[in-house]
Amino acid sequence: MQHLREFIAFFAEEWLMSLALTGLIGVSLYTQNFPHYQSSQLIPIFLLWALFVAVKGVEHSGLLTFIAAKLEKGTLLAPKLVTLSFLFSIVLSIDVTLVAMLPLVLSMQIKEKNYLVLLVAFTAHVGAALTPFGTPQNLFIFSFYHLEILPFIRVIAPFSFALFALFLLVAFFIPVTRHDNLSYTPKSVRKEESILYLLVLSLVIMAVLRICPWYTGAIAIVTALLFDRKTLRVDYPLLLTFVLFLGLANELKNILAHYLQHPVHLFLLSSFLSQFISNVPTTLLLHQFTPEWEALLWGTNVGGFGTPVAALANLITYRIYASCNDKEKNTLFLTQMIFWGFLVYGVAVGLYFAIPLFSEVSQG
Repeated sequence: MQHLREFIAFFAEEWLMSLALTGLIGVSLYTQNFPHYQSSQLIPIFLLWALFVAVKGVEHSGLLTFIAAKLEKGTLLAPKLVTLSFLFSIVLSIDVTLVAMLPLVLSMQIKEKNYLVLLVAFTAHVGAALTPFGTPQNLFIFSFYHLEILPFIRVIAPFSFALFALFLLVAFFIPVTRHDNLSYTPKSVRKEESILYLLVLSLVIMAVLRICPWYTGAIAIVTALLFDRKTLRVDYPLLLTFVLFLGLANELKNILAHYLQHPVHLFLLSSFLSQFISNVPTTLLLHQFTPEWEALLWGTNVGGFGTPVAALANLITYRIYASCNDKEKNTLFLTQMIFWGFLVYGVAVGLYFAIPLFSEVSQG
């Protein structure tokens, strides 16, 4: 009985995976087809697994928290935190950036840390959107559509840099009032381990960019097996969710393809759908139906703002913040309102600016 309760609790907690599994079973029974996959779809998931492992190794080395903790010293704390969040999310993904930086900000002996938490979280969103490896949906789009790095950045750069400039400007107007004693003592950095995993991370990124063959990513798995198997403890339910949504997308291709021929429809649908099933599953669900990767890229990154489930990073933000600030319900409400505000802003910017850009890229 205890095992049954644990089994049910697991599927309740991993509700997105349960939703994908239920949908895949239902559609497969309706179409009477067994789920099928193409190698071009599974390679991005393998690279995502390798990226998770490599980043986990860098995190375990203590390098991220050591660098971040040093920022509490000196002046211009808010601009430094925003800039570091932007850079971290570009190189080390949005999830790792939030896990590394939000607890640090919340532990600081400053009165304005609630505002800094919001700025760090928002900046991580827009920084991660800039590169193929900043978010899982970006990695999948980049790999599946066989894109080049410069066109990819050119399409999404207006979204990332415009909002980063706004957040950085706001950061300069946040006064920081702190106590004399520092609240956080950084852990020591294991230098050899940090160097090793930085090299592994570099190789995985080169595999993502197709500078190296895709199977180069296996070096992350081999390194973890040889030196630190704890780095293999990544989010496997999330990876399984990707696989399930891929199968579901393959089965739904013929049903939905007719409605996704226009980039505006795809942009709006991906932004809207992200609010309910998250932006990564939305990418996996819609990628099969359209060659309009520009609209899908914008839609899923804009759709990352909004509801708590619109992006895994949103859930990380809420969980970390709520666990450290049980009494700050008003600030949590403010956070949700700002997330909705940036969703509306992103959709408006996409309709006004990005849709013509989509057309130009497609014609080019």
